[in-house]
Formats: sequence, structure tokens, C-alpha cells
Amino acid sequence: MAKVSSSSIVSPQALVGLTPQSGDLSAAAVPGISHFHLANGLEVVVIPDLRAPIVTHMIWYRNGSADDPMAKSGIAHFLEHLMFKGTTKNPLGAFSELVAELGGQENAFTSNDFTAYYQRIAKEHLGKMMELEADRMINLRLTDEVVAPERDVVLEERRMRTDSDPASELNEAVQAALFTRHPYGTPVIGWGHEIEDLGRQDALDYYQRFYTPENAVLIVAGDVIEADVKRLAESTYGMIAARGEAPHRKRPKEPAARTHKLVTLRDEKVEQPSHQRVYLVPSYTTGGKATGEALEVLAHVLGGGPTSILYKALVVDQKIAVAAGSYYWGQALDDTRFFIYAMPSEGVTLEALEEAIDGVMAEVFARGIDEGDLARAKTRLVADAVYSRDNQTELARWYGVALTTGQTVEDIQQWPERIDALSAADIKAAAAKYLDRACSVTGFLLPAA
Repeated sequence: MAKVSSSSIVSPQALVGLTPQSGDLSAAAVPGISHFHLANGLEVVVIPDLRAPIVTHMIWYRNGSADDPMAKSGIAHFLEHLMFKGTTKNPLGAFSELVAELGGQENAFTSNDFTAYYQRIAKEHLGKMMELEADRMINLRLTDEVVAPERDVVLEERRMRTDSDPASELNEAVQAALFTRHPYGTPVIGWGHEIEDLGRQDALDYYQRFYTPENAVLIVAGDVIEADVKRLAESTYGMIAARGEAPHRKRPKEPAARTHKLVTLRDEKVEQPSHQRVYLVPSYTTGGKATGEALEVLAHVLGGGPTSILYKALVVDQKIAVAAGSYYWGQALDDTRFFIYAMPSEGVTLEALEEAIDGVMAEVFARGIDEGDLARAKTRLVADAVYSRDNQTELARWYGVALTTGQTVEDIQQWPERIDALSAADIKAAAAKYLDRACSVTGFLLPAA
């Protein structure tokens, strides 16, 4: 696991594969789960996993890059870095050194809608982890001497991950073209020229606004029971005074799209051309009943592996692509993205590949999907969710992502039943309604001319 000095940004692309289709809401019900709130508003979820004396302790904050103030892009991620700079009680390095001494692992990550910190450690040290995390929820100490060098670290991270990677640059440009008004069009790490201007007071202002018990979710998965977690949480997090209501995350609404956009990037570092198309679609939170589930299943049937419609048509039958697929980033607070991607075979232009994708989509719109494909997709999605329960950290992540993006524990537990209730007509209707090429953005990645 990466050390905390390389704290991670979590984007929709980075989370693909964490759960059956796209890191989305796909956990089958977990027996014995507990869900409650402390008096100060902190939400708590306990997920028992008694097979080994290990616990995963996670604290999630309902803020991410989409909550960055105007002209301060990247502040959520920058603050994630600065959270490891120490408190009065636990100076710089003390937290991480203790976790390492106890044989544990730790890290943190930032996405559009949340920021999370976690430790995986022997269960007898759970109380200590809560004590340390509660301390830095309210007692972070920052000086210009630690802020300025860390800003340089973030700038270097951006140069390495985005500015030197043509695929990342294209994805950033496509997202900006898709979201002309909504902050999802701004990269999680921030724009380079705005990162350069971030300072100590920016970080402290953001910290004071969002890092409160009312705005946080504590998730503990592992060899624990509710009573012990509640006792430990009340003696640590529970000692933090409530500040009132949690911050209201009001974001600009994206206007209805009416035109198809093409974004092309050529770079001498590109060896394999690629195609991507991104649609603006509802998330689980914004789509209402069954919409997210229908788009989830559609992504699986359309492009979820070598038996999918796109792969069979483009790679196996027509042999004009070496890879093809699709995925849905449904776990978002606001309207989100549905991706189709492909890489052309040698000698095939991206324009020809685009035309072939349009042909496949036209077939889906006209005929819908096969009942057998639908049944297999449902079985696979739910089965993968059940099998993935073997990983307590991923279980904790599912609940954390859901609860910080407008979903509930009941939504997670009822997900298999909602998937099972979908019909082929539901999937066809979702495809026809939301996958309109005229309202999408296409990205072409090509070698230098």
C-alpha cells in the first residue's frame, strides 16, 4: 500500500474495477451490520467480519473536489495532504510512525464528492486509531513552513500524473467539455495555475468548513461488535462538540446538452490511438427509482468483458478494435458519466471506429438486449458483490462512497433486489433515453501528426 506521502486522488477512472462494474453501489446485504449516530451528529456504520483479528477504520468527509471554492481548485486534495502534518498533541510524523510500529497500514484519498482517511490494523489498536483521527479532525496545525513544500509536492504529482500523460490530458479535456458548468469538469487535483496560489489560510478555511462530526461518516469493518465500536467512538469522536448543521453542498446544475463535441489530442508519446465517448447521465442519487440500476446493467451487458455486445461486435466479429468496453460511474452526488471506449486495430481510423460504435448502439436502441444476456448480467453483478464481501476494506469503501453521495444503508442492502427486478425493456428504455450521441463528448487520442 502506498505511504501517506503519496496520498491518492480517486477519480471515476481510477475506481473502475473496485466493484463489479465501476466502483458503484453493488454490495449485497451484509449480516449483522449496525448503523447509528453519535450525539454530535457523527454517522457510524459497523460491519462485522470475525474471521481474523483485524479491523479497517475509515473516516469519510462529505466534501470533495466538486466542493472546492471558485478559483481554489485542488484545495480538497491539498488539504488531504496537509492532514498528515500533525497536531499540537501529535506532531508531524507521529501518527504515521505509530501506525507503522503497530504493523498497520494507512492512506487517504480524494474524489469529486468525498475525502477519506483509513487504517487497517490489529483490532486491539482500534481505540488508538479513533483517538488519533478524532484529534486531527479539530486540532490540525499548519505553518507556512510545511504548507509551501507540500504545495510543491502536489504540483509535481500533477505534472507526473496528468501533464506528462497524454491519456490523462485527454480525459481531463473531455470532462471539461462534458461539464461546462458543474464542477465535475474540474480535475480532482485541480488546475495547475490555481494550485500554485493555494496557501495556508485557504486550507484552514476549508478545514473549518467541512471537517466536523456532523459532516463525517465513521466506518469500522472487521473483528468488532457494535457495543465496542460505540463505546470507543463516544470516548473519542463523541468528545468533539457539534457545530450545528452539516455544510450544504449546493452546486451549479449542468445545462441540458444539445450538441455532440469532439476533443482531439495528438502527442508524440502516443503509441496506441484510442477512442472514448462520455455521456452525461443520472447517478444513483439523481436518477430516481431503478435508473442507476438500469444504467449499471446496461454498462455490463454493453461493454463489461469479452462476452459483451461491444467487444463481440468490434473485436471478435468486425476485428476493427483490439479492445472495447463501457462502464457507468453511478455513485455520485450529482449527474454523472457513462463511458464507452475502444482501441482500433492497426490501420483502422478512429472515425471508422466511431461509425462502428454508432452502428452497435443503433442495434441496441432498436432491438434492446437479449434476455439471456440480461439474466447473466444480473447473476454476475450480484454474485461478484457477494464474493467481494471477502475484502473488509472494500466493504467499508462501498458504504463510505454510498453514504457520502446521497445514498443510505438500506439502498446498499436492497441493491440486489432492485437489480433482479429489472426487465430487458427497462434496459432498452434507459439506453434510448440517456445514451444520445448528440449529447455526448467524444475524445480521440492520436500520435503526433
